[in-house]
Amino acid sequence: MSAQVRIEPGRIARFLRLRNGRVERKLRERTERVARIAAQEAPGTMGRYVDWHIEEGPRGLEGVITCDHPAVNYVLNGTRAHLIRPRRRGGVLRFEVDGHVVFTRLVRHPGTPPNPWLQRALRLGR
Repeated sequence: MSAQVRIEPGRIARFLRLRNGRVERKLRERTERVARIAAQEAPGTMGRYVDWHIEEGPRGLEGVITCDHPAVNYVLNGTRAHLIRPRRRGGVLRFEVDGHVVFTRLVRHPGTPPNPWLQRALRLGR
């Protein structure tokens, strides 16, 4: 007596790509967990801009986490030292230092180091 096993790669691939199937549910859970951690790890109000979804990618289903805060690239990649000037010609910059209001026409910003909070969330959400 003999037994035969036939593996059909096409069927396996279709099974793994089923919408609302076991694989998608697991991917959805993990993506949602990482997005929740990312929102907690994000500095300031950036966490409110974190969103996620599942989409069909070139190699199957993908969990995608996005942040559309206007400053997200500056926070993730850091900045070099740079000058800050008023937007309007002849205008001034206003900010507080040690509780005192300061007005000036130029700020020499020292730059900021990168803050890889999205990568940290991915590591923590595994």
